[in-house]
Amino acid sequence: MAGQQFQYDDSGNTFFYFLTSFVGLIVIPATYYLWPRDQNAEQIRLKNIRKVYGRCMWYRLRLLKPQPNIIPTVKKIVLIAGWALFLFLVYKVSKTDREYQEYNPYEVLNLDPGATVAEIKKQYRLLSLKYHPDKGGDEVMFMRIAKAYAALTDEESRKNWEEFGNPDGPQATSFGIALPAWIVDQKNSILVLFVYGLAFMVILPVVVGSWWYRSIRYSGDQILIRTTQIYTYFVYKTRNMDMKRLIMVLAGASEFDPQYNKDATSRPTDNILIPQLIREIGSINLKKNEPPLTCPYSLKARVLLLSHLARMKIPETLEEDQQFMLKKCPALLQEMVNVICQLIIMARSREEREFRAPTLASLENCMKLSQMAVQGLQQFKSPLLQLPHIEEDNLRRVSNHKKYKIKTIQDLVSLKEPDRHSLLHFLEDEKYEEVMAVLGSFPYVTMDIKSQVLDDEDSNNITVGSLVTVLVKLTRQTMAEVFEKEQSICAAEEQPAEDGQSDANKNKTKAGWQQKSKGPKKTAKSKKKKPLKKKTTPVTLPQSKQQKQKQANGVVGNEAVVKEDEEEVSDKGSDSEEEETNRDSQSEKDDGSDRESDREQDEKQNKDDEAEWQELQQSIQRKERALLETKSKITHPVYSLYFPEEKQEWWWLYIADRKEQTLISMPYHVCTLKETEEVELKFPAPGKPGNYQYTVFLRSDSYMGLDQIKPLKLEVHEAKPVPENHPQWDTAIEGDEDQEDSDGFEDSFEEEEEEEEEDD
Repeated sequence: MAGQQFQYDDSGNTFFYFLTSFVGLIVIPATYYLWPRDQNAEQIRLKNIRKVYGRCMWYRLRLLKPQPNIIPTVKKIVLIAGWALFLFLVYKVSKTDREYQEYNPYEVLNLDPGATVAEIKKQYRLLSLKYHPDKGGDEVMFMRIAKAYAALTDEESRKNWEEFGNPDGPQATSFGIALPAWIVDQKNSILVLFVYGLAFMVILPVVVGSWWYRSIRYSGDQILIRTTQIYTYFVYKTRNMDMKRLIMVLAGASEFDPQYNKDATSRPTDNILIPQLIREIGSINLKKNEPPLTCPYSLKARVLLLSHLARMKIPETLEEDQQFMLKKCPALLQEMVNVICQLIIMARSREEREFRAPTLASLENCMKLSQMAVQGLQQFKSPLLQLPHIEEDNLRRVSNHKKYKIKTIQDLVSLKEPDRHSLLHFLEDEKYEEVMAVLGSFPYVTMDIKSQVLDDEDSNNITVGSLVTVLVKLTRQTMAEVFEKEQSICAAEEQPAEDGQSDANKNKTKAGWQQKSKGPKKTAKSKKKKPLKKKTTPVTLPQSKQQKQKQANGVVGNEAVVKEDEEEVSDKGSDSEEEETNRDSQSEKDDGSDRESDREQDEKQNKDDEAEWQELQQSIQRKERALLETKSKITHPVYSLYFPEEKQEWWWLYIADRKEQTLISMPYHVCTLKETEEVELKFPAPGKPGNYQYTVFLRSDSYMGLDQIKPLKLEVHEAKPVPENHPQWDTAIEGDEDQEDSDGFEDSFEEEEEEEEEDD
């Protein structure tokens, strides 16, 4: 019986196949993800947006000569070395000979399969003369030729070759291991054991442990868990946070603490520079003892943020720390928004009165602070200060103008070009063009709102306790596109104004003339009536004459009188028949109109059902696309004069009740709005029927004064009563119903027969 053999790769050919596959699986994906991005494409992009974003801090920082960074160079060297090793292994594999080949004696003798014995002997003589060792031939080749000759001429060898593939009979099954033989050599056992121990007992546990320790410290949004805990504590403690308190809590994040974040720095000079800035700002409360809000790192972050909002000039040694702090602010404020929403949900789910939810003002202050941090403006400053070349000095000329009252960005854009140019006359032509370019790049977002109840028969009917879905379609345009269209429409309306007035006068006279002509027609129609039939009254004669007439006429007179009576009766009958026919025709018309109205109602209902079905399918498709598609969060760069990092346009969308100051639906962070975006906001309907007035808010996290507000009216009805007997709940079987009907019919037939017998 054939045995089994395990063999290591002595020549190393098999190991090359394994090593080539392993290196290829690493090098190809690593090149796709780790190869440094082309700097030329980034430079071209920056060059194209220079006209608009040239004065932004993040743009100027990008254009500065970067510090020598060896990381991209090291990445390139490592990847190139990996590709060189991969190509070398591929070349080595292509040059290696196959160790295992199927044994075929015909190929050894250079004969075609099925050759005759005479041809085999003849070929063997020729090859033996050529490869015989006594005549200077190859001994190994001669042995192969002799073995092939025996396999084709000897019956036993030929039978073994046909059954087992070898003239010598069954061979031992060998399993090759794709590792070189020196690994299991006894001389190298200590070295191999050391390498295995170092890789699997030291390096692997250290890498996994460091990754795990880092992952448990951060949330899914790369925010420290300790920061989330700090925010949760202080938001719960302070239900209604004003802007000063919010800035204080924001600065308490552990991201600014060097103990928890290695990127945060603490310098000895901070003990001198920070108190100087505190004296310049002059509105910082240092008496409260609320760690960590009063720790040195938190105080430093708070002072740097306040100086940024006031657009103060700070020492150069603190500029790097301020830039680091500002880069963290948008993500930290988004985390604070999430914390406030979670506390609101917890307060609604609990019945304890002590657990109070944060106010709507706290949530909106977080969103406003994000705008302030990106634009470097205080809370009640004018949004016009976001534009270049407009400072506090020349802002008064714009906002306090006698003719134009400009308070917002929209007011400035809505002006006509000559009026705007005259308003900004203090700017030079180049500066004015730059302001107009920046102004035209600002976003203008419109909202289309539709409320409905999905998974319901009547989606437009909102009942008590139902889940309301508000579909909001956002459309983004630039200020330049929107107001150019409006101005063109206004100009088109102003040009034919005189023609429009003359047409209106003509229409008025025409309307009056039509009213005069219609008057008599209506009266004529009203006067038209059906002609009344005159009844024939019999003429009374003197008695003598009547007797004479009777005698003269005799029977004939009687017949005439009968005929007259019959005519009268026939006339009356015809009148009644006409009335009946008119009634029948009128009833037929009424029936036809009722049928047509029923058909129209059925058609409308079918159309409504189809529309609801299409909307439901579209909502399902939107959900599937949202689950499958991963949209990029790169939308449009934000114009920010004092923010150190390129920020993308993001928005918050939510529904609130202004009167009650409550949050109706949780804020949805819109991060993929390039041109259009559809968002579904869901919330439970109120518990009482009536009319409710809500407001849909769209707030930017980067721009001040560009928020959109739209009212939302809901009419909530009473919920439909649950039917007691529904056809779907009838569990009777059709056969049983038929049997019951037949039994009832037989019983009634038997009762009738009994009654007839009693009558007889």
